[in-house]
Amino acid sequence: MSELATSGVTVPLAEWVERLSLDTIPERVRTRAKHLLLDGVAAGLVGAQLPWSRVATQSVLALEGSRDAVVIGTGRTTGGPAAVLLNSTFVQGFELDDFHPLAPLHSGSLVVPVLLATAQQLGGVTGAQALTAAIAGFEVGPRVGLALHGSQMLSRGWHSGPVFGTHTAAMVAGKLRGLDADRLEDALGMAGTQSGGLMAAQYEAMSKRMQHGFAARNGYYAAGLAAGGYTGIKQVFDRPYGGYLSVFGEGHDPDAAQVIAGLGESWHTEVIMVKSYAAQGGLHGTIQAALELRAEHDIDPKAVSHIEIRVGHTIYHHGWWEPERPLTSIGAQMNLGYAAAVALLDGQVLPAQFTERRLDADDVWELLGKVDVLLDEEIQNGPPLERFATVLTITLDDGTVLTKRIAQPHGGPSDPVTDDDIIAKYRALAGPLVETSRLDAIQRAVLGLDELGDVRELAELLAAPVAGALDEEQDR
Repeated sequence: MSELATSGVTVPLAEWVERLSLDTIPERVRTRAKHLLLDGVAAGLVGAQLPWSRVATQSVLALEGSRDAVVIGTGRTTGGPAAVLLNSTFVQGFELDDFHPLAPLHSGSLVVPVLLATAQQLGGVTGAQALTAAIAGFEVGPRVGLALHGSQMLSRGWHSGPVFGTHTAAMVAGKLRGLDADRLEDALGMAGTQSGGLMAAQYEAMSKRMQHGFAARNGYYAAGLAAGGYTGIKQVFDRPYGGYLSVFGEGHDPDAAQVIAGLGESWHTEVIMVKSYAAQGGLHGTIQAALELRAEHDIDPKAVSHIEIRVGHTIYHHGWWEPERPLTSIGAQMNLGYAAAVALLDGQVLPAQFTERRLDADDVWELLGKVDVLLDEEIQNGPPLERFATVLTITLDDGTVLTKRIAQPHGGPSDPVTDDDIIAKYRALAGPLVETSRLDAIQRAVLGLDELGDVRELAELLAAPVAGALDEEQDR
């Protein structure tokens, strides 16, 4: 065996996942995890019948055909890996799903699809087992990301979530399969060698919606292969040549200790941010600032002469480029200027702000032309949880200058979206798409997951077709 680094974090991580049991997890963490799963389900139901999701479904099923795994919200089935790919794509389908503010990844899009497909394949998986596996995923992904300095990966042009997310998916599936630490280590190794994702997908590519799906599918495969005795890279986080951290962190001083930091003591499940707006997480500070200034000063958008947005490196590189008309929906959901414009004009940033008509509206583009985005080193060098801070300055035609600083947008650890808010979000998003009895049954199954006898019951509730989230708006 080749020489290993001395950090030795891969095996302890695998051993922790093997030992993890529901009774060792604080009740508050279990409760939050169930609500995060409900948030992921809500996003998936919205995403299932979006125009680009329909393209994905038709394309993937043409390749994979029909088998036994549920493709949520479509009435279709396919093989496990393809179902994971599509269901993850749906959860990521409209930028409504969760994200981690320190190690950016969208955990729900990784955890929910892998739970469903693995439980359907194995049969007899209880909700308690599924909840334990979900929490393993919520905990592992961010720690791997922090070892690569989290949001720094976005600044470098990586799509961070698919880079960290393979490990999330592998540990969810591996835990559900009851793998021992040795096989979990193999799964981590196979997950790491399949990690990747380019952030240039954010400008116009449908594939931005699918990149977490690639990671989810690859992690699902990693655990399945390990369960069959197929071996992966041992000590994948520790190897100085060709290891996960040494390659992805080359030249950026990765911190391997973060992989196991605080395991069982601090819980990243409680740090995961739930979104209030249909846009990438880095835009939420700008949106919140714009909405607050709009409400406080009754701003007439026609009287705005200039908009200045100051952000740190990650948000600047991830969220700003000079937009060209018309933007695609994915580009608009990534762009600081578009987010500020529609927040000021419409007083919300939800699916209605990303229809074809709104994306090419004259009032939006007139306001967009008044936006400047500046890189602020003080924000970048501030506290870690304020890396998503934003300073928004609006100048009016009469010379009035209005400024708002958002240190940490709503949903972050200092101002979390409550569990009751998550339920309200679920019902607001999914309510128009499914009948009330089904809406209630899904909610009961997810929030009572630890009492559910077989996770296939939840999969069946999610299986039938839902209405198209944008159909009504697009038809107007």
